[in-house]
Amino acid sequence: MKKDKITFEKGLYSLNEEPNFNFQLNRIIMWNEGNLEDLKEISHRIKDSATWKKELIGIGDKAKNEGRIKEAIAYYRMSEFFMYDHDPDKVKYYKLAADMFYEYYKEYFEDRTVIKYEVPYEDIKLPVLCTKAVGKRKDTILLHGGNDSYMEELFFAMLYFAENGFDVYLFEGPGQGDVMRIQGKHFTYKWEKPVTVVIDYFKLNEVTIIGASLGGMLAPRAAAYEKRIKRVIAWSIFPNFFSVILSTMPSFEQKLVKLLMKLHGAPIINLMFKLGAKSNATVDWGIKHGMYAYNAKSPYEYAVKLNEFQIEDVGHLIDQDVLIIGANKDHFINYKIFKDELDCLSNVRSLTFRLFTEKESACNHCNMGNTKLTLDTMINWIEQIKC
Repeated sequence: MKKDKITFEKGLYSLNEEPNFNFQLNRIIMWNEGNLEDLKEISHRIKDSATWKKELIGIGDKAKNEGRIKEAIAYYRMSEFFMYDHDPDKVKYYKLAADMFYEYYKEYFEDRTVIKYEVPYEDIKLPVLCTKAVGKRKDTILLHGGNDSYMEELFFAMLYFAENGFDVYLFEGPGQGDVMRIQGKHFTYKWEKPVTVVIDYFKLNEVTIIGASLGGMLAPRAAAYEKRIKRVIAWSIFPNFFSVILSTMPSFEQKLVKLLMKLHGAPIINLMFKLGAKSNATVDWGIKHGMYAYNAKSPYEYAVKLNEFQIEDVGHLIDQDVLIIGANKDHFINYKIFKDELDCLSNVRSLTFRLFTEKESACNHCNMGNTKLTLDTMINWIEQIKC
């Protein structure tokens, strides 16, 4: 089914007391086309990963049986979100949602509005969706997600960019979507490698790269080494993954963890994270998902790997135009660490920082609640930088 015009929901809803569950429920509405009333019915019953899975599959089955395929796709896709790698349902529901998505939106592919490619990369293939600008082309955008993204949930952002005059290449790299769940390729902090492969494959010469969430670190990292990237949009403040994790902790805990890491105190750090996971659903999910996606055998090993995911050590190599977009009530990231990011970008051609707020309905992670305003901000910035 094709849309006459790409539109986005606006606003944030209070659906669950736990911040991450509440955010992800909003994400289902804002990015995955879920229905608010469906989610209101089950949101209060979500207490942990198990109840998340049960309730999302339940409303997915209900929507499917009622012929509401668009909503069923959203619920099945996100039901997988809090499943862990040992759960056989993780791949089952990921594949179900993906298959339903491409069947439901097949008209976009049948008339070649969108073309899907598989780009060879090392021992796997990177999925890429390509759409061309409506009207005169203003620029070429290379778009990707972050730590826990699915390519398909950026599908309509891709089409919105095309409506506004941009060729767009939307892709998944190691650690993301199909590449992780089906092909088993874990994350790499050397994001310039998959980016260069995609740029080479399509013979692109001048692009704007946009990375969401952890992509806010991955995209600038790629730009440090791949100079066919001329403009960088970091769709989240993300100077260093490890410092992002620490930024939400009390000051004393931050200092303690840093000291233990310096002393290689693996047993104590593993115990600390284990205790934290018992009392905090977000910590529990973050550790288990992280160990899965980053191929780490312990929380300590995961923390060591996180410290590789940074731009502070390569910031001086980034010499392009850069836009950083933050949110002042991001439950994952303390926006005050933006100074660390700005300070490391010492050689950029230009640097713009935009902090969204509650008044704009865009104060949460990736500005969830006002996608249109966020995308319009990116478009306006590209137009201004290029003129």
